[in-house]
Amino acid sequence: MTDSTVAAMQAAASDAPVRARIWDLPTRVFHWALSIAVFGLIATGLGGIMEWHFRLGYAVLALLLFRLLWGFVGGRWSRFASFFYGPGSVVAYLRGRAYPDHVIGHTPLGALSVFAVLAVLAVQVGTGLVADDEISAAGPLSRFVSGAVVSAATGWHKGAGKTIVIALVSLHVLAVLFYVLVKRHRLVRPMVSGDKLIRPAGSRVAPSRDDAISRGLALVLFAVCAGAAYWIASLRV
Repeated sequence: MTDSTVAAMQAAASDAPVRARIWDLPTRVFHWALSIAVFGLIATGLGGIMEWHFRLGYAVLALLLFRLLWGFVGGRWSRFASFFYGPGSVVAYLRGRAYPDHVIGHTPLGALSVFAVLAVLAVQVGTGLVADDEISAAGPLSRFVSGAVVSAATGWHKGAGKTIVIALVSLHVLAVLFYVLVKRHRLVRPMVSGDKLIRPAGSRVAPSRDDAISRGLALVLFAVCAGAAYWIASLRV
C-alpha cells in the first residue's frame, strides 16, 4: 500500500461523521410531551371540551416551568445560552456562512422559532389562568385580578392568542417538513434518539450531559413544576 493510498484512507476516515449526544432525555421528553399537549389544547379549545382544555393547560404550564429551569441547568445544547444568537450570527447563517454551532444544536432560525413558541405559549397559558367566559370556564386566578384584566385576558386568549398559537404551530410543522423533505436535514431522528452525526469541523464541541444524575435532577425539577401547576389548579372554584 502506497503512502498516497494510506493518506487518502486517513483523510476519508477523518471526514467521517461523529455520533454525539446532543439532546438529553429530559429535553426529548419535554419536546414530545409539549407537542402532544399543545395539539390537545387546540383540539379541546376548538371543540369546547373545557375540562380537558384546563387539564392540558396545567400540563403545559408545568412543562413550560420545567423548560425554563432546564434552560439553565440542562444538557449543553438544551441551555438557552447555546442557542441565544446575536444579530450578526443570524445574518451570517442566512447568508450561508453558518458557524459550526449552527449545525449542531438549534439553528438561528430554529432558535427564534423555539423562543417564539415558548413565549406565545407562556402568554396563552397565563391569560388562560385569569380568563373567564362568564359561562362555565373561569381560570383559577381570575378571582384575584380586576374585571378589566379578566376581560382583556379573555379577549386575547379566545381571539388573537389562539390564532397566533395555531399559526406558530403550523409554521413550525411546515418548517420541519421543509428541512426534512427539501433540505434533507435529519431533525426528527435526533429528537427521538438524542444523537446527531456531526462532521469533524464540529466534533470537538462537547456533547450534552445525559446520565442518571442529570435525569434524576430533571425528575426533581419537573416534580416541583408539576406541584406548582397543581397548586394553581387547586385554586379554581
